[in-house]
Amino acid sequence: MKNIAIFASGEGTNAERIVRYFLENSTIRVAIIITNKPNAGVIKRAESLGIHALFLTKEELQGERIMEVLKEHDIDFIVLAGYLAKISDEILHIFPNHIINIHPSLLPKYGGKGMYGLKVHQAVLDAKDKESGITIHYINSEYDKGEVIVQEKCEVLDSDTAESLAERVHKLEYKYFPETIEKLLS
Repeated sequence: MKNIAIFASGEGTNAERIVRYFLENSTIRVAIIITNKPNAGVIKRAESLGIHALFLTKEELQGERIMEVLKEHDIDFIVLAGYLAKISDEILHIFPNHIINIHPSLLPKYGGKGMYGLKVHQAVLDAKDKESGITIHYINSEYDKGEVIVQEKCEVLDSDTAESLAERVHKLEYKYFPETIEKLLS
């Protein structure tokens, strides 16, 4: 059995899709969801799905506590799903090429610290790009600079707003993120 820890900071729609995708899988499971926000919506989503959710402070996420949690849950793989904090160098060292992230643009465009959510989609529109999409990538010590695993694209329409583009990008995330995790762990 491969055990996944999902790190999320927000509502947790991607985390929920990943959990649901693996509910009937006999070799891969989401063992825990970890958040850095005490009131994150992902906590309620996790609880409704029977998945343990744990809030950790910034200090706990950078210290021994996070290492204890990952060991306690026998974690093999870490998935960042809307996680808006930097992963410690210690975790990067212990989980090389076993931590992935999803970004709502075609990296290297519109990545880096502070580029998330509607900010990314507005940047795509401001640049008048004709396509956008998602990038699933390994993480390293720099924001959105890890090796790309897969990119999936969608058209940017002249009538798009940041919200309408976000909606199409979310559909790509929901489809391809769980599938990519499964391929990597199989």
